[in-house]
Amino acid sequence: MFRILASILKRTLGAYVRWERWAFVTLGVLAALSFLILYWSFYRANTILVPASGGTYIEGSVGSLQPLNPWFAVTNDVNHDINSLIFSGLLRYNPQTKRIEDDLATLNASNDGKTYTVRLKDNLYWHDSTKTRPHPVTADDVLFTYKTIQDPEFPNSLLRQNFRGVSIEKIDDRTVRFHLDVSYSFFPSNLTLGLLPKQSFVGIPVKLLDQTLDFGFHPIGAGPYHLKSIVETELSTEVTLERFPRELTPLYRIDRIVFRIFSDYPTLLSDLRNLDGIRLVPHTEKGLPAIPNRFTAHNYNLPQYTALFFNIDRKALQDQNLRLGLQLGTNKQEIVDAIGESAIVDTPLLELASSDWRYHFDPEAAQGALFESEWYFPEKLRLQRLLEQREANATGFLKVESVVLLDTGAVLTITGSGHNLSAKNKLNGISLRQNPAASGAWIVGLPTSGGTGSLAIGLNLIKLTGEKNKTIDSVYVLRAANAATFQRALTEQHLVDRFLASKAGKIPVVQRISVKDLFLDHGFMRLKTPEDSIGTRINDRGEKLSLALVTSPSPAVYKKIAEIIKKQWATLGVDVQIEVSETRSVFEERLLKRNYDILLFGQSLLDNLDSYPYWHSSGVQKLTKNRSDLRLDAYNLSQYASFQSDALLETIRGTSSEKERTTALTHLQDILKKDVPAVFLYSPVYTFAHRDDILGVDLGHLSLHSDRFLTLYRWYVQQDRVFEAGKGWLSFFHWLSSLFL
Repeated sequence: MFRILASILKRTLGAYVRWERWAFVTLGVLAALSFLILYWSFYRANTILVPASGGTYIEGSVGSLQPLNPWFAVTNDVNHDINSLIFSGLLRYNPQTKRIEDDLATLNASNDGKTYTVRLKDNLYWHDSTKTRPHPVTADDVLFTYKTIQDPEFPNSLLRQNFRGVSIEKIDDRTVRFHLDVSYSFFPSNLTLGLLPKQSFVGIPVKLLDQTLDFGFHPIGAGPYHLKSIVETELSTEVTLERFPRELTPLYRIDRIVFRIFSDYPTLLSDLRNLDGIRLVPHTEKGLPAIPNRFTAHNYNLPQYTALFFNIDRKALQDQNLRLGLQLGTNKQEIVDAIGESAIVDTPLLELASSDWRYHFDPEAAQGALFESEWYFPEKLRLQRLLEQREANATGFLKVESVVLLDTGAVLTITGSGHNLSAKNKLNGISLRQNPAASGAWIVGLPTSGGTGSLAIGLNLIKLTGEKNKTIDSVYVLRAANAATFQRALTEQHLVDRFLASKAGKIPVVQRISVKDLFLDHGFMRLKTPEDSIGTRINDRGEKLSLALVTSPSPAVYKKIAEIIKKQWATLGVDVQIEVSETRSVFEERLLKRNYDILLFGQSLLDNLDSYPYWHSSGVQKLTKNRSDLRLDAYNLSQYASFQSDALLETIRGTSSEKERTTALTHLQDILKKDVPAVFLYSPVYTFAHRDDILGVDLGHLSLHSDRFLTLYRWYVQQDRVFEAGKGWLSFFHWLSSLFL
């Protein structure tokens, strides 16, 4: 056929002269190109891009790789990420709906919230399955995963707490039932833990499960991806996962996920050209994510808060007015602005609308609350005592200068007359004697060198006594031993006169003074100058209001926050001693022993937003002399106990009624607002970034960093172009004719 056409074309062209032949060929080529352009325009106009399977996603993170096992990934976020793709649980958290939904199994819960029955879905297999040796997921694997956790020798005691009071029974090969001693509406969250194959742990003692390195670096799960390889390079540890063919929906599109784990962020950036995503992007001092070009940033909050926890076991902090004053005097906006954060929180009940529980920085109200707590500025207490002394001196007939200058060895001579006094009366224990210079008068010489009646340096209470040592009158006298002290004391007395005159309105307004104008300097008051700092509050016993604020060495921003708190509370008259533990282990020991007045730390509520472990009295640390009595699961860092809040927390946990739960949350919020067990500061903002050509990314409401992969089935890196509905290649001529109509 082609030969015949070529022969005809050759004979036809032979009939033309040379320039005619070239013109004919040129017109033919132009016609063909025009036709192709039209066809391509038609194709682009009538097709759309759709996600396609295939491709690789490479993500960089900072951290370290540990054995991959969902039982022991509590504190390693990098492991959490990888485990979330290798292992699947019976249920899963949906970041779009913020609910716990089915994953490997379907769930049926009883009305009383005590019985939860799960049934495994069809055609579930472990990653080591082959056509000749299939390895299905069965109820035995479910029992093994959860009953192992309940074993007393299980090496993760914190995880074991989640399954206390839970009995587990196998109904059939695909059905398992969990029965709880008490109602717990948040229990389904515990079933999101990745399942483990019983076959892989045969013969391994429970107490050694955290040492199963062979499984940890060759894990077998039932998740959407299986481990392909772990490779150490000069820059990073590279973990490669490949899509596991399973019938379970949703279906994932990306063929390979590669995790590149670096020791620090600068090293990660040095390999940026080979990365498609960055797990956590650091922020600048202004709080902006430092994302590279051609990367898209996703900011998100986890259900977390950072707070100042008051140790209510400490006597001073048992005063609710003191705690309220510290809360009102904390400028949270200044803190978040300084550290580049934005999400201020005022309650641990994060499911409540923020507009319902915003507090306001109020330094004036803070001063009032601290005054009610009976912690006073030194000037206030000093003035109060001077006024009391002056009132005492003004009453009765003993009249003595309130301030005297007497060196050691000198004698203070006091005289008087009348009042039927005699030698039977004594002044400071020294008998009165007749004054030789005046008839009917008496005289006493009070020594300064020691012995009966001697005046000490400083304040002295001089008593006039009668029979049976009964006090008849008394006066306060301050003895100064040098001219400088004497002058300070006199100045102080003049200021008291001026204060009283100011209060009575007897002097011009410009001369009037108040307590705020006074400053205590070396035990005596003087007028305050701009250079004077605010003094530390004291109580009636003269004890300073000094509090130890303890925090962890990481994140580094905690130290900066502590320094801001120290500065803010100094204006309230509160001395803060910052103590940053040298190592994480030292900090955790102080945490366990509650060795702090105030703790700057963060807590995470996870997907169920359950505040019970942190604020119920069962989470209080029982402090004894034995180190072994300390509980790792004592999460109530404020040592807060309230019958009312306990009852509400139990209701919130146990009820299946959304209305009852919301009502209890609202009441609990009011109680915590009144009791002030902590000052809640902010919820950290995190940033995940990926290249612009990674499509379909929609994080939703994350509860853990690894939850970003819960929507990985929507991500794609490749696309196909397909015809719109009702369109095809045969539509070309109709489309072409429409161009000329």
